[in-house]
Amino acid sequence: MATVTPMMEQYLRIKAEFEDAFLFFRLGDFYELFYDDAKKAAKELEITLTSRGKGEDGIPMCGVPHHSSEQYIAQLIEKGYKVAICEQTEDPAQAKGVVRREVVQVITPGTVMEGRAVGEKENNYLLSVTPFEGDELGLAAADMTTGEFLVTTLSDFTDLMNEMAGFRPREVIVPSSFSEQKREELTKRLRVTLSFEDHTEPIDDGISLVNGLSDGKVKETCFQLIWYLKRTTKRSLDHLQPAQFYLPQEFMSMDVHSKRNLELVETLREKKKQGSLLWVLDRTATAMGGRMLKQWIERPLLNREVIEQRHELVGKLYDHFFEREHLQEQLQGVYDLERLSGRVAFGNVNGRDLIQLKKSLEKIPAIFETIRSMESSYGSSLMEDVGECQQLRQLLEESIEEQCPISITEGGLIKDGYSTQLDEYRDAMKNGKAWIARLEKQEKEVTGIRSLKVGFNKVFGYFIEVTKPNLPHLPEGRYERKQTLTNAERFITDELKEKETLILEAEEKSEKLEYELFMEIREKVKPFIRPLQQLANVISTFDILQSFAEVAERNHYVKPELQAEGDVVISEGRHPVVEKMIDEGKYIANDIELTEDRELLLITGPNMAGKSTYMRQLALISIMAQIGCYIPANEAKLIILDQIFTRIGAADDLAQGQSTFMVEMLETKHAVSKATRKSLVLLDEIGRGTSTYDGMSLAQAIIEYIHDEIGAKTLFSTHYHELTTLEAKLPRLKNVHVSAMEENGAVVFLHKVIDGAADRSYGIYVAELAELPEKLISRAKAILKEFEKDQSDMRDYQKRVAEGQSSEGESRSFFREAPKDEPEQLTLFQDDVAPSEKHTKSNLKDDQKKVLAELSSANLLHMSPIEAIQMLDNLQRKLKK
Repeated sequence: MATVTPMMEQYLRIKAEFEDAFLFFRLGDFYELFYDDAKKAAKELEITLTSRGKGEDGIPMCGVPHHSSEQYIAQLIEKGYKVAICEQTEDPAQAKGVVRREVVQVITPGTVMEGRAVGEKENNYLLSVTPFEGDELGLAAADMTTGEFLVTTLSDFTDLMNEMAGFRPREVIVPSSFSEQKREELTKRLRVTLSFEDHTEPIDDGISLVNGLSDGKVKETCFQLIWYLKRTTKRSLDHLQPAQFYLPQEFMSMDVHSKRNLELVETLREKKKQGSLLWVLDRTATAMGGRMLKQWIERPLLNREVIEQRHELVGKLYDHFFEREHLQEQLQGVYDLERLSGRVAFGNVNGRDLIQLKKSLEKIPAIFETIRSMESSYGSSLMEDVGECQQLRQLLEESIEEQCPISITEGGLIKDGYSTQLDEYRDAMKNGKAWIARLEKQEKEVTGIRSLKVGFNKVFGYFIEVTKPNLPHLPEGRYERKQTLTNAERFITDELKEKETLILEAEEKSEKLEYELFMEIREKVKPFIRPLQQLANVISTFDILQSFAEVAERNHYVKPELQAEGDVVISEGRHPVVEKMIDEGKYIANDIELTEDRELLLITGPNMAGKSTYMRQLALISIMAQIGCYIPANEAKLIILDQIFTRIGAADDLAQGQSTFMVEMLETKHAVSKATRKSLVLLDEIGRGTSTYDGMSLAQAIIEYIHDEIGAKTLFSTHYHELTTLEAKLPRLKNVHVSAMEENGAVVFLHKVIDGAADRSYGIYVAELAELPEKLISRAKAILKEFEKDQSDMRDYQKRVAEGQSSEGESRSFFREAPKDEPEQLTLFQDDVAPSEKHTKSNLKDDQKKVLAELSSANLLHMSPIEAIQMLDNLQRKLKK
């Protein structure tokens, strides 16, 4: 077995404390990884795997340069891994034995502060889940890049999953006692990195963050997250805002399926912003405004007063075009105040960050003045208690050099005039270098050597360099030889040594002093973190509302009329996304009317005619109204919805082992068990995932339950035309359909929703549009004609039976015994065959008995129409033989 060196003992001891992270172990100018870390990292980062030592005793090893480590760390974080940074915390020159090393930070998907993993307009939430007695759970959410800190409680695990999905986290903290089954569900459904923390007791650094909370359980949830942050970041949490308790019920509720189906912030298939509601509404000029807009869309308001305040300022911005243009121009000069504050607190802010902060603060007075000029009561109220931080701007104006470098250790950061001592050092350097320039000129004149030069390098300092052909021209004893090169000699003089000492000391002291001054300035910025965060919140709000005004003007949106409850009436409503995706002027607008006597619309019509678009349109218009945006319509009267439930599209959850039909039923169950009279329910073709009769029965039962037991505003689309008869039975249900017409044998979809039921579905025409083989289409049309004939014959027969008419037209009772000379009709099921003189089981042939047995055992109610016809055709063939 290989002998473990003292350094490797140190590595193994530190690695044991951070088993769930890649340990980046600092050795000189490299971070090295060993053993399994090395094997895995070499594969993930596509770098060379080597070994420390030879043969069987070799330890797997790989490494990355310290100066370019950020890109490698970012790659691992993006893949969901954690990285522990282990630095040398002792000067190697003064170390006795192995240099002391410590982990100075653990970077995780939820705590990463910068790099590719942090999207400009994306939050990066770290969530923490704390189970309590019964099914109750605590949920805390923090974004380390912005300082946002939220906490709530949920009644059960289903509600927890829906609430967590809204944050789109990359990492979730749970206690080690959290059940294995729930851990698996978290990682599969949310695709997150799972971390563990068992401490929930108060911690000094976190007490001030929970002072505003009264519930002890809620505080425990916060402390669990704070403990984890202290253990991993090992930094100040000064920029974390005091924990804000919220109730999910304060916002419009949408489960994860509804948000996905409605494509609020990303498309269903490609997971892209383009094609989502966010894509249409986002004309924000700042990164922080973009992030806040995403939060607004995910959580529409229920507070009518606040919604109407937002509408009021959108209206002012809509009407004041030139002021809005000026506001947009100023906002474009505002950098990310939230994340700059986070970098200040975290200790990784540089000079350029502070210049961005200064330039942002320079824009604030003009932004506030523009809002004031529009005389908006809501705009004025937002600015009331928020400072413009001009004292901070003045500090940065006086101290930080405009064109400063990224590095904070190499000088060039601080302006002249800020520090007397620094100015003296700079003067010494400046005069010293001027003296050296004069020395070079003087020596050229004295020696007559035009190529003589005074140079400098970090090893030998300042020197006089003379090429070898010119050495004979040097006066004897004028210089002291310092270094011999191939083509030249380098010399020094006592006076040059003296000036060198003066210049180098001044440079060294200047760089050190600049670093110290920069640290002092950074500390002076820290007290402004809270005011900057408040300012960022106001600027973000202005940014979103100007975006709404811009979108409203471009797309001809109108201000909706809101009421607590009552009717929903939309005139010429449009789907905001579809409208943008098709050619201008081609979108067909539709009215939507949900009133006291028509709360449930049963929608029929062809595939591809626009039923799903019509349904989504209502949900998106409602969401837009409740986030404070104008809406795509001519006019609208809306109620404030408490919840939206959708079941639109086939979204098999195959990863969870659930079929389309099971997912359909689970989502429907969620809707019918949670919806209220103030909810909106959108159900698209419920029941299609099972046999016809099962599906139709379920669809009707669901419609009746929503109509009788819930009374929610509901849009229900179906291909079961038989359900349209429910209009006569359910007083608040109305049939509507998406119209289509036939022209020269082709079907034209009109995309217009009108009252009444559709007469057919045009499914074969859709298949033609999809360019299925012509032979297949022809056969489908022939089969359809047979089906329609059979259905027509059946309807005629049922009508005659209902009227008491026999096939010959004579009046007779349906239950009257057949005359003796008439053959008795066999029942479908073998057990019900009645004995008679002519027809008994014993009179049947074996083949006929087999057919009857097969027919008797068939479960007709669980067959689709085509399956039933195929079975009957097969039995008929057997009888004919």
